[in-house]
Amino acid sequence: MMNERIIVEKPLNQRVKKISYKVFVISFIAIVLLITYTPILVMGITSFSTDPFGYRFTGFTFSWYSKLFTNGELNESIMFTLQITFLSTLISTIFGTITAIGINVLNRNAKKKIIVLNNVPILNADIVTAVFLLLVFQIISIIIGVNIIAEYSFVTTLIAHVLFSTPYVVLSVLPKLNKDNSLYDAAIDLGCSPYQALYKVIIPNIKSGIFSGALLAFTMSIDDFIITYFVSGDKDNFSTWLYGNLKTLRNGQWNQACAYNTVLMVITFIGIIGYQLISNKKKKEEN
Repeated sequence: MMNERIIVEKPLNQRVKKISYKVFVISFIAIVLLITYTPILVMGITSFSTDPFGYRFTGFTFSWYSKLFTNGELNESIMFTLQITFLSTLISTIFGTITAIGINVLNRNAKKKIIVLNNVPILNADIVTAVFLLLVFQIISIIIGVNIIAEYSFVTTLIAHVLFSTPYVVLSVLPKLNKDNSLYDAAIDLGCSPYQALYKVIIPNIKSGIFSGALLAFTMSIDDFIITYFVSGDKDNFSTWLYGNLKTLRNGQWNQACAYNTVLMVITFIGIIGYQLISNKKKKEEN
């Protein structure tokens, strides 16, 4: 009788533990998703609110989206942001991919040392990188006798974004190269020239890593504030414009800022979902 009772209670305790664990996991995920996506939801709602201060929802309107193109300062900061972001993403992706390929052909000890050097800008605080770049540009300005941050703010900002984005591309591409180090040698043995081996064998094999690196570089660049604030001179990207006007935002400027972020978020979601669908379709076709 006692043995039967123990046998009955043991499965019951296990079921209770499993249910408790599932409840805990689901609750934890729900809390994380709530904390993550609530600001995005509030931002989206604010972009459609008729309240020009954005503190409450008083009605529904699309007018803030159309005014994105008529607000001179905001429009200029958005265009500056997008120009810097797309150019720095393109350049850093090319530089990062070439650097990763170069690192991959080094011997083991040299590779470890270069990877450590590549990781320093990533682990470094943004404020340290910003001050360092500011000092470098100031020294160059003294040498050539021209304040390059004031005169060539677009160039200095672009250089800064490329410098802090490239290490992320390197880290994304290297693992793909490490998967099969014999591909290049095999391509050479089969009659490819070094250039053909690069763009016909190596690049197609690491394209997912290149795409991930480009996405990281894009993300790092488009929302950068600290480094841009130090090296952009009189030019503003969206984040520095928002910071500079935070206390004086009026006449729907806050709503317009939320509208810009909402558009950016929707495009990002569509891009990620589209990429996942295409990747899943290719995997199914391969299988």
